[in-house]
Amino acid sequence: MAIAIRKPAEIEKLRRANVVVAKTLNYLKDNLCKPGVSLKEIDEAGEEYIRSLGARPSFKGLYGFPASVCTSVNEVIIHGVPTDYRLKEGDIIGLDIGTELEGWYGDGAITVGIGEISQKDQDLIAVAKDTLSYAIEIIRPGMRFKELSFEIEKYIKSRGYQPLHGFCGHGIGRKPHEEPELPNYLEHGSPKSGPKIKNGMVFCIEPMICQKLGTPKILEDKWSVVSEDGLRGSHYEHTVAVIDGKAQILSKED
Repeated sequence: MAIAIRKPAEIEKLRRANVVVAKTLNYLKDNLCKPGVSLKEIDEAGEEYIRSLGARPSFKGLYGFPASVCTSVNEVIIHGVPTDYRLKEGDIIGLDIGTELEGWYGDGAITVGIGEISQKDQDLIAVAKDTLSYAIEIIRPGMRFKELSFEIEKYIKSRGYQPLHGFCGHGIGRKPHEEPELPNYLEHGSPKSGPKIKNGMVFCIEPMICQKLGTPKILEDKWSVVSEDGLRGSHYEHTVAVIDGKAQILSKED
């Protein structure tokens, strides 16, 4: 399948869906990510807030996922299912949210510390956030997606961490997941092979950070993904559009 080139008017529709993502993530971070709050309460608040902005939580029911917000606590890196677990001081939580607004999709994620967290966890979260910023900064038309994956992998490893394998960033538009797939590592072949990035393309970049091993393991709930090293992980994501020769973040507040 070809990678879609979006017209400016289409990118603006995608931006609107992604602004809802950004507002919801900030709302949950500021108001719900506190000791004593349950993951189900976060999920319910997230869904209510998304709907209050006129959008639909696109993760709910997607591939059978049972909730609106992925709530990934401590060792869970992505796809955590909301439960009755109540956050504790020193936890870290990844929040991943998808939206649909008038047929266009948004997607983004952050990792948040609960109360006072250790320096080790602060560093872990910073790697995901910094990797995302670095990737967005280096995107240029003519660069190959494999080259971007290769650069992301090099950056993560230069910080002493490993990318989670088996999961990836992705295109987004009229569907929540479109071409291309964008791993955080060079999967196979040369960085100078495969499709090139072009103006008008819209895709999600989402570094998923492991401490020692990038090998994934899926827990009994059939959703939550951890590393085989059993250590905490982190996750950040933005939806970006390539406009006038550089990547512009769509998943941020106006």
